[in-house]
Amino acid sequence: MKKLLCGFVGTVIAFGSAYAADEDYLNADTSDPLYMLETEHLLSNTGVEYGNDILRLGQSFEYGMNNRLNMGANVHYQFDFVRARKERGFSSVELNGAYRAGLADDNSAHVATDILFGARFAGNRHVREPDFAKSTYFAGLRVGRQWAGVTLAGTVKSTWVFDDTRGMSYIDFTPEAYFRLIEGWRIGTAFTARVATNPAYDREWLKFKLIKQFGRTQYGATYAYEYEKEDSTVGLFLNILF
Repeated sequence: MKKLLCGFVGTVIAFGSAYAADEDYLNADTSDPLYMLETEHLLSNTGVEYGNDILRLGQSFEYGMNNRLNMGANVHYQFDFVRARKERGFSSVELNGAYRAGLADDNSAHVATDILFGARFAGNRHVREPDFAKSTYFAGLRVGRQWAGVTLAGTVKSTWVFDDTRGMSYIDFTPEAYFRLIEGWRIGTAFTARVATNPAYDREWLKFKLIKQFGRTQYGATYAYEYEKEDSTVGLFLNILF
């Protein structure tokens, strides 16, 4: 099994290195975990996810203030098909940013470093998940390296939730691998471990994504498995770079 896995990873890296030389694709690869918008570029992300009888719709926008600072906003709506749970409503509106504190060209290891920050306000108090809490703040650090066909990254993010019933804090640890394949195809995987001061919100989930890129537009599909609840979620998303 280990030999098969190593062979698969080696094949993916080889294909990625061979077919990712198109600069137009690299400059517009908006699903890359280390992607930074150029000055005055706007990225729209529209997504839908379904799992555990819950349908979640989301819209986000990111704007390149300059080549090192992105600012964004997003909001989600959740509909619960199990009426007894009443887990439906709008999430808090999130305002966020990413600052490229360390450029890959500034060090011999070619590692990029990003500082992440943001806040969420006015979520629906009837929806239990932290993203829907009334007031939330977060900060994090992301490091990684890009090659022609592969990006490896890791993120540590701390979140503080201020809410009458869900007040707590938690830390997310997320390693990611992202591969650029032949003819505009990309695949990515990420594992997130969440440790919360309220153990009911501890989480571990594995997420996969498959992407097809056409110029400055990406169409993607996702699958996530959450270990604590033993739930699966499937989704679709659309990235458009203006």
